[in-house]
Amino acid sequence: MRDLGVGFGYLLKGQRWVARHGRSYGFGLLPGLITLVLYAAALVALAVWGADAVTWATPFADDWSSPWQGLFRGFLTAVLFALGLLLAVLTFTAVTLLVGQPFYENLSEKVDADVSPDGTAPRSDLPLWRELWISARDSLRVLVRAGLWGVLLFALGFLPFVGQTVVPVIGFFVTGFFLTEELAAVAMQRRGVDLRARLVLLRSRKTLVWGFGTPLSLAFLVPFVAVFLMPGAVAGATLLARDLLGEETGGDGADQPEAEDVTP
Repeated sequence: MRDLGVGFGYLLKGQRWVARHGRSYGFGLLPGLITLVLYAAALVALAVWGADAVTWATPFADDWSSPWQGLFRGFLTAVLFALGLLLAVLTFTAVTLLVGQPFYENLSEKVDADVSPDGTAPRSDLPLWRELWISARDSLRVLVRAGLWGVLLFALGFLPFVGQTVVPVIGFFVTGFFLTEELAAVAMQRRGVDLRARLVLLRSRKTLVWGFGTPLSLAFLVPFVAVFLMPGAVAGATLLARDLLGEETGGDGADQPEAEDVTP
């Protein structure tokens, strides 16, 4: 159980690091803001035209009598929006990391250099387009895994009592795990650690991962919070990745002066 506290500590240290490095934090906000605008537009469109889409998809209900037609289509509209919201939560981090790859790569390198005893950070020799391709491919694979879990938990949610108590708790732990994987991938990809190896590392210390990712996934449910926590989450996930890989860490680097920051 100690790892739960350690994981949560990395989350706090990451937020503390960006609070002391305002320039890095400012640049780290941009990808989240861009993604937020795109997702907000998509959800508004779903709310406005979702009922029309359900009506188009259920022509067999055109002749149903009232109130069954309205109840049936209203339920499907609500389910459609709920699934869209769930998909947005599950994919927000992946899309933001993809949009902000250069920004977060730079931020993660700074954290690595800051806490490394020799002041150096691992660097990738791959061109940017190759890193973006690997990131997008791995994010898609993680999304498929998370989507399968989401469908299973959604189905289990209809079970009496268990679906309203146990299943939501499991859902937050599952979301926290995959959220941590996406964030830690920034630092691990620079080290050449592929998706399969990352998942093995994360599964070997699940309580550490849950301590970091589960509180973060809960915080991300609050509107706009994800945008402001993303830079610190990337910083904290870099510290967590160093722990998983057994790399020595000289400190959390929070006391380094802002003058050391450089723009990406």
